[in-house]
Amino acid sequence: MRAGFRIAGVTVRAGERQTVSVDVPDLYTHTGITLPVQVVHGKRDGPALFLSAAIHGDEINGVEIIRRVLRQRVVSRLQGTLVAVPIVNIYGFIHKSRYLPDRRDLNRSFPGSETGSLAARMAHLFVHDLVARCSHGIDLHTGAIHRENLPQIRALMDDPETERMAHAFALPVILNTGIVVGSLREAVENMGSSVIVYEAGEALRFDEVAIRAGVTGVINVMREIGMLPVGRKRRRTAAPLVAHSSTWVRAPQSGILRTLKPLGADVDVGTLLGVIGDPFGANEVPVRATASGLIIGRSTTPLVNEGEAVFHIARFQHPDTVAGRVEEVQQELNPATDELPPVEPPIV
Repeated sequence: MRAGFRIAGVTVRAGERQTVSVDVPDLYTHTGITLPVQVVHGKRDGPALFLSAAIHGDEINGVEIIRRVLRQRVVSRLQGTLVAVPIVNIYGFIHKSRYLPDRRDLNRSFPGSETGSLAARMAHLFVHDLVARCSHGIDLHTGAIHRENLPQIRALMDDPETERMAHAFALPVILNTGIVVGSLREAVENMGSSVIVYEAGEALRFDEVAIRAGVTGVINVMREIGMLPVGRKRRRTAAPLVAHSSTWVRAPQSGILRTLKPLGADVDVGTLLGVIGDPFGANEVPVRATASGLIIGRSTTPLVNEGEAVFHIARFQHPDTVAGRVEEVQQELNPATDELPPVEPPIV
């Protein structure tokens, strides 16, 4: 029999699934608080994968993605170990906030410290008690508040295993991005493990298409790295295209933005993306693309200040090809196109 998986002082035996409550610092009301972690420890050897969400406490799509992944029947046939942490920043999640109570960004605080700030202690606990036990990781994010992201993978494609995971997720868009200092990705890469980041949707909002894409992508990666059976029929998908750079278009003046191009649109330099003006229509200025590529992120609030980032454009060699594939995926994942009743009612 395969040895048990020990985590946070609890041993999960082979073939078992168990929710482990990891102690974290109490609230200032003297109320105890714990970090919920579900461990699925397969009967046979295989990779150890962590799934994490809500490192930013207001990014909730990933919480729903992990819930749905854990409900997939195929997970009962798991090889290896799945460590699922749906709410990493439990404090921010409670308060619907991106940050921890000390106003620090947890995803700029890794690998942390046992004796540092609250953010440093949470980062240290998460990395050393949970992530260090895993060979692979998928970190689930959304855009910030009032900012929406097209479903995309962000990864450092220099690592072959990370590249394999990124392609297996099977989204049209991969952004080959450098490692941000203090991020979870940096900590995981420094430990010699492989990690990808899934970005989709907006903070404090559920997005059914983004959630479905996330669930499908996570299962795809688990199949690719040998944690789940491949199955008899695996739908062939076009290979994702990798963007090696991106740029933000910023508001040329303060005012009310009328957006004219959606997420996933293929644009050229000079394409009209929107118009900013005052409530009376005077002193209007155009917002134009400063690069050719695909819109992978945008502001969702019409009220903007001069200099604010309003459109995020990823540069591709053939952006029209990516745009066509994005539209196909959105159609495939749209609940309105379901031929059979879904396993769960779609969120609307």
